Amino acid sequence: MALTRHDPQHIETRIRELVRQYVGLGAHHDVPAALEPIMDMVIAQAAASSEGGKRLRALLMMDAYAIMEPLAAGGPRTAQTQRAQDSAVLDLACAIEVFQTAALVHDDIIDDSDMRRGKPSAHRALATRTNESIGMGLGLMLGDLLATACIAIMEASAAALPHAQDVRTAFIAMHHDVEIGQVLDLAIERMPLDDPDALRGASAEVFRWKTASYTTIAPLHLAFLSAGMDQTPAERHAEAIGLPLGVAFQLADDLLDVVGSSSATGKPVGGDIREGKRTVLLADALAAASDADAARLRALYAAPSRTDAQVHEVIALFERTGAIAASHARIRDKWEQTVSAIGGLGFDAQREEQLTAICARFVPGTRTERGTGTM
Repeated sequence: MALTRHDPQHIETRIRELVRQYVGLGAHHDVPAALEPIMDMVIAQAAASSEGGKRLRALLMMDAYAIMEPLAAGGPRTAQTQRAQDSAVLDLACAIEVFQTAALVHDDIIDDSDMRRGKPSAHRALATRTNESIGMGLGLMLGDLLATACIAIMEASAAALPHAQDVRTAFIAMHHDVEIGQVLDLAIERMPLDDPDALRGASAEVFRWKTASYTTIAPLHLAFLSAGMDQTPAERHAEAIGLPLGVAFQLADDLLDVVGSSSATGKPVGGDIREGKRTVLLADALAAASDADAARLRALYAAPSRTDAQVHEVIALFERTGAIAASHARIRDKWEQTVSAIGGLGFDAQREEQLTAICARFVPGTRTERGTGTM
């Protein structure tokens, strides 16, 4: 069986269509002429903010569905039903991406970020055409509009899929988990830096709520449900595969923040350090540092801001203390857990290899030969 490789550009085109359809007011609503320019600006920014990205979440859902569907469909279907379900799966996958855009718009406001995907963040772009206060308010509302739009897209999609109510429940649960994750992510910034083990544990827990929930767990859960798998095994397998994979993805993303480049990430190198974020990297560095290096790290993170030179000093400390190497090792361990959980699905060798290759997109440098799972 050859897996159908879905085209990210097809996903991109459909997202653009859906955002225009669901964020706008529709033809039956009138807006006072004097207010139209601002409304049009927000709709245009919704489309602009939705552009770009690797579409890993949508691809994970669609490709996992393509692997599962012949196994779990539960009997023959008409060509018309098949087309309707495939179309619904595409839109449901796009709904996850629209949700991500909503979350990123809000995240950039929370983090006071200037850039996203190599372009001005949404609230900054809106502020340049209004003012800082109005731009911030419009950015907040844009995130809300996109969050509402993704729910409407999901509702329309679920109606054409098996286990429609379970699909709705899983999608809303994804929303809730990320919102909880954002609260915890802000709460962790209040943690003192004198207990690296507690900081590491809290950071890893945030990964589950804020990242893995919608990056890997929900796309797999929704794919399995859409293919016809019952709710209980769908949830169990999605969690077993998606949780370690999502944590590995976030660990790799945090590493990229300090060892990557602006051209690769679309954000300034060391952005997390500039913002003073508490991360697993920081916890590992504090745990392994000498007394002098640990004191220096605490002093740097206690400051209201960090200069470019101080960002590079922190990165050097991450390297010298072995924190970067520790993250690489942790990523390898999480990847091995993912591979083992894929084996628990009971697939034949070909499907197991295909799903492993799909999941490997989230962990750069992963070798996906069946039975290895090494980095």
